[in-house]
Parts: sequence; structure tokens; C-alpha cells
Amino acid sequence: MSLRVVKRKGTDNLYIRGTVRGLLVNESTGTSERSAAEAIRIQREKELLDQTIFGKKVVATFVQAAVIYMENGGERRFVGPLIDLWGTTALSAIDQMAVDRAAATLYPKAKAATRVRQVYAVVRAIIRHAAERGLCEARIIRSPSVPKGRIRWLKPEEAERLIAACAPHLKPLVMFLFGTGARLSEALYLDWRYVDLGRREVQFVDTKNKECRGVPLHPRLVAALSTLPHREGAVFRRNDGMPYVRRRDYGGQIKTGFRAACRRAGIDKFTPHGCRHTWATWTYAATRNLLALMTLGGWSSPAMAMRYAHLNVEHHAEIIAALPWAAEPEWQDDKVGSCGRASKKDR
Repeated sequence: MSLRVVKRKGTDNLYIRGTVRGLLVNESTGTSERSAAEAIRIQREKELLDQTIFGKKVVATFVQAAVIYMENGGERRFVGPLIDLWGTTALSAIDQMAVDRAAATLYPKAKAATRVRQVYAVVRAIIRHAAERGLCEARIIRSPSVPKGRIRWLKPEEAERLIAACAPHLKPLVMFLFGTGARLSEALYLDWRYVDLGRREVQFVDTKNKECRGVPLHPRLVAALSTLPHREGAVFRRNDGMPYVRRRDYGGQIKTGFRAACRRAGIDKFTPHGCRHTWATWTYAATRNLLALMTLGGWSSPAMAMRYAHLNVEHHAEIIAALPWAAEPEWQDDKVGSCGRASKKDR
């Protein structure tokens, strides 16, 4: 018995029903157009026939694996461009060379770090997820090496200059970033339902690693949030009073205003994400508590949080100054010449 397109009560979408070599099918086509549904039926019937003959690993496509990955909680942010590029390409055809080409095609002018984050890491996650479900063979996809970047953070007086230089609508947002260590997306899309000024805490539920976390609010931050003119919906708003829009380049919504504030404050090469670095550096310097830093910042790996334990070395200055080392050793004038070489009598 082959598949057929049928109408189902209670929905406009047409369904595919029937069996292919013993496989029972009853699934929506996602469309009410008869011609489109018939095309989907033909394609689906062929897929199932190939599957029964050659196995799932031969016929599984990238879009199938990507959809299953997202339906099971996978990060959606960078999947769209990959689906547009590969679509029904067989998973078996997506090897190292295919991923390298995809990175160069989708992000021709991007740095290696961007390609790793938006292509290599995403493809690895999707293929690993598909392999666990028997849709393809597990494989190694190697990323290009990424040079270690310098973590940029501000001292308190620099942060104060930046806050003062911000436009009125941007000032509470930047204060919030410095005061909570929130990722920019977590702050831009924060809803008042998750802010409790009375208890002085905020809950982040829409996080990068899908794990909720709570962060206490500094009294100064409570005072700043208390001055906002609204208590429903998005906490932080654009200059026109509207909420920030959910989109892939969410940081672009404040890029111009943030850069202008940095310029007015005399701060170079600093991005909104640097506020999170700054918060982490301050927090560790004040507490020396790596576990607390991981918990409050939402890092699952100690290695990620440990980066901030090595940034601010000023609090170690007294330890170094106390070393038993004379400021001017006795042998300096006798044995070392003006160029730092031993004098002739000592050669």
C-alpha cells in the first residue's frame, strides 16, 4: 500500500497516510495546498522506500537532523543559514570539506572565531545528536585554530565614565550588564516577571546553556531599575520606548549608541560583552570564590570561569612587594656597568 494525501477534521493542513514496506505513516504535510502536499507525499514515499532498502544512515538529511536537534532543545541561533545552504543534503555527505566550504560561503569575511561559533560548533552538535539517534555515523569535524583574544575589562572608574556617557535609555541597561554579568541577550529580552526589586534579585530563564540562574541585585542597581517608567513586559527599551526585537544580530540594536558612549568616555576597543568580563573580574577579585563566580555567571566549566581569576593582579601587588629582595643590590654598582655588563675587572 502506498501513501496518499487525505483531509483531516479540525485542521486545514493535509495529511499523508498509508504504509511503505510495512512502515505506517500518518503525518502532516504542513500545507493546505493539494499540489504541494502531493509533492511532499512523493518525496516522503521515496525517502521511506530508500530507508527500508539502504537504512536510515544513507537517506537521513541535514534538515531532518537539524529539526530533531532543535526540537530536543538544541541552540537555534545559527541553524537557519545552514539549513538554507544544505537543506535535504544527505548527512553522509557533510564531511570536513563540506563544513569548511560552508564556513567560507556563509561568512566569507568573518574571523576564525566567528566561523567556529556559527558553523563548526553547530554542525558538530547536530551531527553528534543525529549519530546518537542512528541517523548517521559519528565523525570528527575539526575547527580552525582561533588565536587567543585579550579579555577586555574596565576598572571601576572607567565603568563610571562609560555609564555617565550613555544615552538615558541605554544607561540602565549598561549598569545592569556591569552589575549582574548578564549576557547581552539575557538583558535585552529580560521581562519584568523575572525581576523582584523587593527581594533584590533577578532570574535569567532564557540563557545560552538553557539553565536558569538567579543573581542578587546590588542596591545601586535596584535604585536604577526603580526609576524605570514601566513594570510590565520588557525591562529595557529602545529610545522610542519599544522593546528590543529578537533577532540573530541582537547586539546590533545597541551597537551605535554603545560605541558613541565609549567614544565620549575615552574608552577604546570595548564591547557590550566586555561588561560581563568586567563583572566577572570584579566579582572574583572581591570574593576569590570560583564556585560562586561559576554559579552567578552561568558557566558550566571551571576553565571558563578561571580566565577571570588571572586578570586583575593588582591585589597581589603587596605579596610581590614583600619578597625578600633588596631594592638595589650591593653588587649593582660594583659589578654591573652602565649597559648591564660586568665590568672589566670581573671578566
